Amino acid sequence: MARVIIELPEHFLFTTDIPIYISHINYGQHLDNAALIGLLSEARVRFFKSLGYTELDVEGVGIIVADAAMQYKSEAFHGETLVFQITPADFNKYGCDLMWRASDKASGREVARGKTGILFFDYTARRPAPVPEGFRQRTRA
Repeated sequence: MARVIIELPEHFLFTTDIPIYISHINYGQHLDNAALIGLLSEARVRFFKSLGYTELDVEGVGIIVADAAMQYKSEAFHGETLVFQITPADFNKYGCDLMWRASDKASGREVARGKTGILFFDYTARRPAPVPEGFRQRTRA
């Protein structure tokens, strides 16, 4: 099976720090992969909040995670703080990718990188919605 390779942009629009708690650690004594997804979800919520949105209200529509891919680069451990960087990329009619990187704050060591494909969604009509123009404008680099 081919390995997942994620190419990241040079610049990110948003950065947030999230500590690794003991509940994020698995029996191998490092960050659990399921916990990383939870931390990434927290970073994504913070990204939308930084723009004045919630995941249920981005200019009147919500989002749905349509797909996700990640590439691990190193272990992470209890007590470390991860710096998550996020930026939108590859816009299409109904969504975009949120490109991200997680690194250890103290050392700068890259822990993981990936992309989360989001689809804008009209929860009232139960159907995909076009990317809100305001979101597109606010997230242009």
